[in-house]
Amino acid sequence: MLDLADELRRWCAEGREFAVATVVAVTGSAPRQPGAALAVDTDGTVIGSVSGGCVEGAVYELCLAALASGESALERFGYSDEDAFAVGLTCGGVLDVLITPVRADAPDRPVLAAALATAARGGTAALARVAAGPAHLLGRALLVAPDGGVTGTLGGTEALDRVAGLEAAALLDVGRTGTVEVGEGPGEGVAGTAGDLAREAGASARDRASEATGPAANAATGPRTAAGAGPRTAAGAAATGGGDRDAADSAPPGHRPAAEGGGRGTGPAAVERSAGAGGPGGAGSPCGEPVTLLVESVVPAPRMIVFGAVDFAAALVSAGKFLGYHVTVCDARPVFATSRRFPGADEVVVEWPHRYLDSQELDRRAVLCVLTHDAKFDVPLLERALRLPVAYVGAMGSRRTHEARLDRLREAGVSERELGRLRSPIGLDLGARTPEETALSIAAEIVAVRRGGTGAPLTGARTPIHHDHRTAWAAGPRSGPRARL
Repeated sequence: MLDLADELRRWCAEGREFAVATVVAVTGSAPRQPGAALAVDTDGTVIGSVSGGCVEGAVYELCLAALASGESALERFGYSDEDAFAVGLTCGGVLDVLITPVRADAPDRPVLAAALATAARGGTAALARVAAGPAHLLGRALLVAPDGGVTGTLGGTEALDRVAGLEAAALLDVGRTGTVEVGEGPGEGVAGTAGDLAREAGASARDRASEATGPAANAATGPRTAAGAGPRTAAGAAATGGGDRDAADSAPPGHRPAAEGGGRGTGPAAVERSAGAGGPGGAGSPCGEPVTLLVESVVPAPRMIVFGAVDFAAALVSAGKFLGYHVTVCDARPVFATSRRFPGADEVVVEWPHRYLDSQELDRRAVLCVLTHDAKFDVPLLERALRLPVAYVGAMGSRRTHEARLDRLREAGVSERELGRLRSPIGLDLGARTPEETALSIAAEIVAVRRGGTGAPLTGARTPIHHDHRTAWAAGPRSGPRARL
C-alpha cells in the first residue's frame, strides 16, 4: 500500500475511511508485484491497481465489503480453465491479495498513517502486516524504523511483535518487499526468512539497503504463497459479499525504540525466534499456528547523476524522473548548469564532475550517465565511476570517441574488467536522433540492466516477459544488452 502513499496520506489527514487491497504473493506470470495496491473509500473513489485490470472489479467489491464488515480478508485470484469469463488472471498467474479496512476506529490506523507519512516524504521504514494466520490477527500492522524501533502491535504475543520487528528490519536492510513466516513453534527456524536474505547480500547495512529497485521498493522476494482458497471466480467474489528522523517524527503513541544491542540484522532475529517464541504455543498463537507477514519496505529514491549540461541532458532528466530517480545534473560550466535550463532536475550542481562524484555516497542502485564526451571531463570521471559499486555507468560519444576514451582510461590504469562495465556508446539501438529519442534509448537500457532484460523485441520471442530483478542486480551492469545508439 505504500506505493499509494501520497494519496492515502491525504485520505488519512481528511479523516476518510477506506479499504486497501495489497498484493501479498505472486505465482507465475502477473503484471503487478507484492506491495502493489488498490484502495477504495466510502464514496467509491478508487486509486491504484493490483492486476492491471484483470481482477479490479472483484477487488473493488471486496474492499467495499471489508469497509462494511470491518474485517480483513485474504483472497486468491487465478486463471480458470473451466470458465474463460470468470474473474481471474488471463496471463495464467496467481495473486494472493490482502484486503484491509482502514476505518476511523481501526486500531492500526495510526500505524498505517505514520507509514504513509514516512513513505510520502521519502523516508525509510518497513510496514509489516499479518497476511495469513489466526483470523483475529489478519491485517494487524506494525511499523519498523531504521533504528529498529517498533510502533504498533500485531495483536498477538510480545514475542510475535519482537520477531516480526526483527524480520521486518532485516528486509528493510536489503530494501525489499516480500513475505516471511514466523511463529511456527518454539525453537523452530523460519523458512525463507528475511535474515537469510540479509546474509545472502553479505554487505553492510548501507549496501544492503541499496538493493531496492524503486522509490517504494515494490519488488518481489520470492514470497511464500499465503494459505488460502483456490483460484477465485466470479461466483466466489459474489459469495464473499461484495535512526531516521522522518520515521521518528511521524511515530504515533506506542512507538518502542529498539532494545539496546538489538539493532537490525540477522543474529538477533535468530535469537528471538529460538528464545522468544513465547512458550509452547510459539510466537503466533496458543496453538502455534504460523503467521505470514507481508513486509513493505520504503527507502529513498535511487540516484541518477547526469554529467554534462547539454540538450540531451534535459531530455534525460525528464526520463529519469519518470522512472522514479532523484536526478542531479552536474557540469563545471556555470553558464550551462542552471536551474532555468533544467527545471525538472532535483539538483543542478556547478562542479568538476570527478570532484562532485568524489563527494557523494552512492549505493548500488545509482545510475551515472556521462554526456560530456570531452576527455578532460570524461577520463577522470570514468576512472572513478567504473570502480564504484553502482548499477550503471554509461558514456555518450561516437564509436571513434569511445575507442579513444578507452585508450586514455587504460593509460590512467583502469583495468579491462572495469572497462567492461562501461556502457558506451550509451543507450540501446533504437535509431534515435533527437534528444528525446536518445533519452528514451538510454532509459530503455537502464531498465534492461535493472530488470535483466535483453533489449530484443518480444514479438516471436519465447523468453519471459517479466524478469527476476534480483538476478539482474546481482549479476551487475553487464547483465543487460550491450549499448548502442
